[in-house]
Amino acid sequence: MKHYSVMLSESIDGLNIKSDGIYVDGTLGYGGHSSEILKKLTTGHLYAFDQDKDAIKDSKERLSKISDNFTIIYSNFVNMKTKILEQGVEKVDGIILDLGLSSPQIDNKDRGFTFMTEAPLDMRMDTSNPTDAKKIINTYSIEELTNIFYLYGEEKMSKTIAKKIVSERLNKEIKTTKELVKIIESAVGAKYFNKNHPERQIFQAIRIEVNSELTVLKSVLPDAIDLLNKEGRMAVISFHSLEDRIVKQIFKKSSEVDELVKGLPEIPDEYKPKIKLINKKPILPSEKELSENSRSKSAKLRIIERIK
Repeated sequence: MKHYSVMLSESIDGLNIKSDGIYVDGTLGYGGHSSEILKKLTTGHLYAFDQDKDAIKDSKERLSKISDNFTIIYSNFVNMKTKILEQGVEKVDGIILDLGLSSPQIDNKDRGFTFMTEAPLDMRMDTSNPTDAKKIINTYSIEELTNIFYLYGEEKMSKTIAKKIVSERLNKEIKTTKELVKIIESAVGAKYFNKNHPERQIFQAIRIEVNSELTVLKSVLPDAIDLLNKEGRMAVISFHSLEDRIVKQIFKKSSEVDELVKGLPEIPDEYKPKIKLINKKPILPSEKELSENSRSKSAKLRIIERIK
């Protein structure tokens, strides 16, 4: 399936691209946002990050048809600040992060991201990562599984599901997505399963754990803000409440005067806000986009600008 870049025009417009600017796409994927940035650059340069070799191969081909003003960096975007400095670049004019999975990743059944098809339990964005979904399901304790299901999946039957997984794996290793879905259903019962679809929450939780997604997000956002030039912008598209909460909180903190000096008649420079919020509330997909791509329905876009 072709990848549909979520809120493409809204995020690109929000970046306010200058033709000679330096831009970073922290989540290259299949090159949708990167392509649009590259089309707007003349003497500028794009640095794009990804840890999925298939996506990199595909995108390199796609971007090469537009111009050669780009560099692809094979790395998780958590290393953005270090890797950009290694390129001899100290500041950039814009950063985009699209935190969703790309359609080809979801639809490639060998990757095991979806509970809809039979596949090995994998879910790694970076296939060289030693921890995959199978390892988590077969080695984590009841407490560890309960924790990730509850924290990352917000699933109220987390403990029941964790207990069932641990008792089932005593008989044999749990290897596939459909095996796991059956175990989840037998743990909660058909009525709860059909009404609440806990497999959605559980698969989301495992994927977040496999790829350390929330830890990585908390780490990269302050680094990304530091990388921005004055008037540089960052656009972040999140796809579930846990991600959006982190983005909202970090943006809020950096856009307000430090608590330590609030109320002082003269605020020292180092305590002044680093950024301003371009949109106070998240931008949501248009009706047109929702009709073309149902996977965009949970997306939220937040944009900030560096002010000092």
